[in-house]
Amino acid sequence: MGTPHINGNKGDFANVVLMPGDPLRAKWIVDNFLVDYVQVTDVRGMLGFTGHTKNGKRISVMASGMGQPSIGIYSYELYSYFGVETIIRVGTCGSYQKDINLFDVLICLSASTDSNWNGQYNLNGHYSPSADLDLILAAKEEAEKAHIPYRGGNILSADVFYDNDPNMWKKWAELGVMGVEMESYALYTNAAKLGKKALCLLTVTDSFINKDKKATADERKTGLSQMIQVAVATAERFAKE
Repeated sequence: MGTPHINGNKGDFANVVLMPGDPLRAKWIVDNFLVDYVQVTDVRGMLGFTGHTKNGKRISVMASGMGQPSIGIYSYELYSYFGVETIIRVGTCGSYQKDINLFDVLICLSASTDSNWNGQYNLNGHYSPSADLDLILAAKEEAEKAHIPYRGGNILSADVFYDNDPNMWKKWAELGVMGVEMESYALYTNAAKLGKKALCLLTVTDSFINKDKKATADERKTGLSQMIQVAVATAERFAKE
């Protein structure tokens, strides 16, 4: 039986899910990296698929939409109601550092945020969620094996895309934050709360240092092959079937 946001059934999803933001990117991933896949959900156009990698491992791919509220809903439901144990977010980001280049792969060890996501827990401090160590190490090894350039570090999950202060990013950059996206913090926190595994892999599609460095809309959708290659190889290590 499904949930209000996912119309699949328990067993429709593999224990490992790759999660891009864009539903069309989810379809592109399964078209190019999976075989014998089937669509298992389509509520609100958030497409989800389950199939097999070319090495015969069963994994799923499902879109999360944009922002922490959206990935927060989908990751919570996948973890809680569909037997999913591992979610690997595969997304895009803007770079805050001059030595991080367009199309580099970022392995997000931990996440910062400008959101009040953890206000719900009434903590007497600031919680810093992180990725699962086994997933981090696996992704690192797979990137090195394929000779794919990567960086590891902290990422900012922002609630605001068009920031009222155009220079706010510089304060995060001074603390070594690699760049900005909009989902990882909520995913990592849900995984921690529910005792599950999570990792965020990102491809750099624009730069705050050099505004002329920017991927096109088509490149954002389909120019992410190296990151997906690392994500699929990592997912295969944790797939149960």
